[in-house]
Amino acid sequence: MATHRRPKQPSRARVVVLTAATAATVTLSVQGAWADPKPSVDDVKSQLDGLNAQAEKATEQYDGAQEKAAALRVSSSQLQDEVARTQAQVDQLQQGLGSVAGQQYMQDGLDPSLQLVFTADPSGFLDRAATQQQADISEAGALKALQQAQRALNQQKQDAATELAELDSTTTALQTAASQVKAKLQQSQTLLNSLTASQRAAVLAAEQQDGGGGAASRGSTRADLSALPQASGQAGSAVSAALSRLGDPYVWGHTGPTTFDCSGLMQWAYEQAGVQLPRTSQEQAGVGMSVPSLAQAQPGDLVIYNAEDGPEGHVGMYLGNGQVVHAPHAGAVVRIMAADAMPIATIRRII
Repeated sequence: MATHRRPKQPSRARVVVLTAATAATVTLSVQGAWADPKPSVDDVKSQLDGLNAQAEKATEQYDGAQEKAAALRVSSSQLQDEVARTQAQVDQLQQGLGSVAGQQYMQDGLDPSLQLVFTADPSGFLDRAATQQQADISEAGALKALQQAQRALNQQKQDAATELAELDSTTTALQTAASQVKAKLQQSQTLLNSLTASQRAAVLAAEQQDGGGGAASRGSTRADLSALPQASGQAGSAVSAALSRLGDPYVWGHTGPTTFDCSGLMQWAYEQAGVQLPRTSQEQAGVGMSVPSLAQAQPGDLVIYNAEDGPEGHVGMYLGNGQVVHAPHAGAVVRIMAADAMPIATIRRII
């Protein structure tokens, strides 16, 4: 016969231990849900600065590839024209030599010495022989010209093929850089979209405060233009041109006249002063003469900044009073910031 026993009740001490453990579990669960607090405005601003710097590096790569591709298209077109002209020359020389060869074949029935023996007009034959000798010399010259033209044609075809291959490679690099720019800009926009309206406003306000240079404590966009030192000559003209674009939007790959990336603004401003600058900030870092320090900078000097993982990544134009005008990044406009807002790679005096 089965027996029925009441289940053993937990002791008071056991109940206390279980209750405490349950409470701890609930507490840990709540804490775990909030273990990773939402990033602060400063955190988001820092992330945006990093993404903008990466986008700018890709933009400079895009600009360089675009410039190279344009030059290669011109050079390739010229080579194709040269190939066509040389091919026409080769065809003409081949036709001329083919006609001469046919005539000689028809006339070479007898050895020239036997022709002299059997001819009824020895004097006339000798005259014709002299003429034939001159023709042979001319033919030899034409043959030499054909060989030279053929060698030139082969070299031109090889050069054209090399340039076309380089153009294909450059076009691929151009597309890759463009994709990288778009990806970084999309990441930046996604990051901003994840914020509340008030947080977005705070981030954008902080970005405006630092002039787009990534150092909110150093920058200023409210410069007193009347207090800037007056610059003369071509450098002064470049400064005036750059300042005339204040408020114009940054657009990667653009060189004006109303939208710019950083190096595009420098190129456009100096072009208004009659000076041609190379396209990218890396190339601009090698023009003109080096200025030892910011303390010795003059209006119109280019201030080139270090990239995150490379020697040069951004460029602005020195205005005086420790300030530069620049095109910061996508979503921003041409404005003024403190010249020392970012680590400086080099300062270049163009004029």
